[in-house]
Amino acid sequence: MTNLLEVENVYAGYVQDLNILQGINFRIAPRELVAVIGPNGAGKSTLAKAIFGLLNPNQGKIVFKGENITGLRSDQIVCRGMCYVPQISNVFPSLSVEENLEMGAYISKGALRSQKDTIFTMFPRLAQRRKQRAGTLSGGERQMLAMGRALMLDPDLLLLDEPSAALSPILVNSVFEQIKAINQTGKAIVLVEQNAKKALMMADRGYVLENGCDRFEGPGIELLNDPKVGKLYLGAAYHAKDR
Repeated sequence: MTNLLEVENVYAGYVQDLNILQGINFRIAPRELVAVIGPNGAGKSTLAKAIFGLLNPNQGKIVFKGENITGLRSDQIVCRGMCYVPQISNVFPSLSVEENLEMGAYISKGALRSQKDTIFTMFPRLAQRRKQRAGTLSGGERQMLAMGRALMLDPDLLLLDEPSAALSPILVNSVFEQIKAINQTGKAIVLVEQNAKKALMMADRGYVLENGCDRFEGPGIELLNDPKVGKLYLGAAYHAKDR
């Protein structure tokens, strides 16, 4: 199968001559859900930002749908069918839910109503709060709105950066259910996630990053059951009964 996205030997960082990513290799096929896990500072969010053009690689190549997009701006990448949901500041708090969705389709030349209806069907809570200001939503609802806004352009690939951060366990479950539902519509998803166990359980494949390198790669369940991954990244007390 032809890959939708390929990251080839990418080095990138926020300070000149100081790379966070140390030769990352990564791939995702159409319709796949791929989790990226690892300890704090491993380069997970940096990888997402480099893919989406928020950070220019110092070395290496990023190919999306067969096109080299290395060095393109984020707005150019969005036009090619990729959207990104950051961990924080991912909604416009003073705008209503509906207005946030419309902002997500700011480059669209088509009618917005049918796409909004699709999002409201996917996220019924947002439909109930369509006129409510986004700043008054719960953390879980804001994450749903951020994902819904990204989906307004009907992208081929969705990058999610730590969607469960700071959410209660109940809201985490709800957000993960929505992520799985989005993937089942045919969207490929890169899930950068701190909740490694849940992410690997639902992922087709996973990558484990360490010190800016892709240390492990494989099917999500295999990584979840790998003793080396479990000891290093899932906690020493993680056993089968915890799954």
